[in-house]
Parts: sequence; structure tokens; C-alpha cells
Amino acid sequence: MNELKGKVALITGAGQGVGEGIALALATEGLDVAVVGRTLAKLESTCEALRARGVRAAAYEIDVSDTAALATLVDRVVTDFGRLDILVNNAYAGAYGPLLDMSDDDFRKGFESAPFAAFALMKACHPHLKGGGSIVNLVTSAMVRWDPTTYGAYAAAKSALRSLTRTVAVEWAPDGIRANSIAPHAMSPGLEGWTKAHPEEAGAFVASIPMRRIGDPEADIGRAVVALVGPDLGYLTGATIPLDGGQAFFG
Repeated sequence: MNELKGKVALITGAGQGVGEGIALALATEGLDVAVVGRTLAKLESTCEALRARGVRAAAYEIDVSDTAALATLVDRVVTDFGRLDILVNNAYAGAYGPLLDMSDDDFRKGFESAPFAAFALMKACHPHLKGGGSIVNLVTSAMVRWDPTTYGAYAAAKSALRSLTRTVAVEWAPDGIRANSIAPHAMSPGLEGWTKAHPEEAGAFVASIPMRRIGDPEADIGRAVVALVGPDLGYLTGATIPLDGGQAFFG
């Protein structure tokens, strides 16, 4: 029996890339999906693909940086779907670049869209996840990158999210809630555009991945999330799972 079928997942940043890939993988297992993001047209496109796989899907247009609105979002999702079992915090809208060139506001954006938004969503989802729910927060191998140049703000925000995830895992374990982080490499639209614009740099990047390829959002990242939230890994919580073809060393 598929123990995930009929459950409901809320996924932020699900209009494209890794978020969409995770949504599609979960839909294949029969999960209904609340598709959250900033661009309605992209969200609706994801919803169409999910419905084609036989599940319920609904789009929720919101900027997760507006943390005051996130509790209401969760209430809407629970009202629309009748339950909530899985939360995936994928959205990120921060800045990249040398630290001396970065404004305070740009540095702050990554924290607002990653740890602050995740904190608000996790708290709002907590009563609905009790008794078997699961949280997956997306972090990054940039946190342990050999050369963090231009990735400083991104790595800092995601490091905060990773630490937060570990605390949630420990504090909420008695409530039956698991929380884990994943650090993926996947061919998102942004990364695909960069690889086409900078083929030599992209070649060097791929060469630094032991498996010599960039992951697929659904097949490599989404399927891993299916395993992570499923019963077979029910004793795993507080972990950070690298999904990067062996590139990063988390120690």
C-alpha cells in the first residue's frame, strides 16, 4: 500500500525548477499539492502538470518574504485541502555577489525569504503536522563550498536555515514531526540559462561533480524527497542530505 497517497504537501517556490520537480514527484505518489510562489502563470502551469497525474492541485500566489501573511496562507491551504502533511520550504529570493558590492537590503533578502519565511511557515504548519508530518528545507552545498566567493549571502542564509531545521527536528520530535534539509544541485531555469551563457565555466562546474552531471529536478531531487518523507526513512530527522552527485563534503 502507498502510505503517501492522499496526503497533502505545501511547496514554496513550486512554479519552476526544483520546487516543481519535487511537486511532480510527490504527485506521482498520489499526494495533493498546494503550489506556492510569486508568479501565478508559473504556478498554474505546475498545477496543470500535477492534475494530469491525477491529483488535486491549487495555486497560491504570495511572496514568502511577507511573513505576516504566511499563517493565513496555511489556513487557506488546510481549508481547501482538508489537511496538511508535508511542508517543503524551497523558495529563495536573495542576492549573490561580492560582499563589498552588496547592500544591506540585498543581504537581508536572503534571510527574509529563507530562514524567516521557513520559521513562520513551520510554526503555522506545526499543529497540522503533528502525529506524522514531515518538513523538508532546501539548503545548499555553498555552505561548505571550497571557495565561497560571491556565495556569501546565500550560504549565510541557508546555514541559518540548516541550523533552524536541526532545532525543529529535536524540539518537535515528541510531536511526531520530522524535519530534514536537502542540499541539491539541479537544472533549474536559472542554472540552465547560466550554463548556456557561460559554457566554459559550466563545463568546469560539471567536472567538479564526481557523477559528472547536474541533477534533474524531478528524477534526482523530487524522488529523493519522496523517499525522505515516506515511511522507510521514518527514523531520520535533523539530517542534511547532499543531493549533488558527490560534489560537497559536509563532514
